[in-house]
Amino acid sequence: MAVTLSMLLTVCPLAFLAAIVDAIGGGGGLISLPAYLLTGLPPALASGSNKMSACLGTLVATGKFLRGGKLLVKPSLCAIAGALPGAYLGAELLQLCDPEIIRILLVVVIPLMALILLFKRDAPEQSAPMTAGRLWGCAGIGLACGLYDGFFGPGTGTLLIMGLTYLIGMDMITASGSAKLINLASNISALVSLILGGEVLFALALPAAAFSIAGGYIGSYLAMRRGARLIRYIMLGVLALLIIRLIVQWFA
Repeated sequence: MAVTLSMLLTVCPLAFLAAIVDAIGGGGGLISLPAYLLTGLPPALASGSNKMSACLGTLVATGKFLRGGKLLVKPSLCAIAGALPGAYLGAELLQLCDPEIIRILLVVVIPLMALILLFKRDAPEQSAPMTAGRLWGCAGIGLACGLYDGFFGPGTGTLLIMGLTYLIGMDMITASGSAKLINLASNISALVSLILGGEVLFALALPAAAFSIAGGYIGSYLAMRRGARLIRYIMLGVLALLIIRLIVQWFA
């Protein structure tokens, strides 16, 4: 498929913005995937190309959080151990259940999460010690978010940050950094499958990846510099976009 200048001008700036948003509070796919779809790509090819560019942006953001000491590796690996089978189970659930039932449930649950984020302002300023119980909790959060990712997908990073902050006791910046490593692992797993299936348009995804890398660097810098308040605002915006998307899909 030939890549035109118009396609590049549509995808690259939005990939840059999506990477900034994703590095701060998750949910960048709500911006970047529609950008690929706007160019007329089939859904599978759009998804694969989006994964390609987004993974590289997330990789850079993950590295910056790690170098800044705002990524806890052991809890992240525990969450990954839960997220990988969770994503598989979520995909299986998608094939077994009526999607409308789950969408209606999400229309109720996600606004509740937005309200919690809006009014619960007592996020830890420092991460709590990672006890065995908290590490098991990370695995449980990974499993739950993996289920969500396998079934629906958008905003998984945002849900991970909330879980790691309010259930595990990480400060919000460290939760954001740790969520990047968890997201990166699940995205690479999906990307390998999509590449093998020929569902990546490299001529479009690689230029967009350069913009995504720049956005991931800037977003992670802003998150560590501006702190929890910026992360909270971005997460609220992501949850609002999720609610709008769910309602549109429901009525459509």
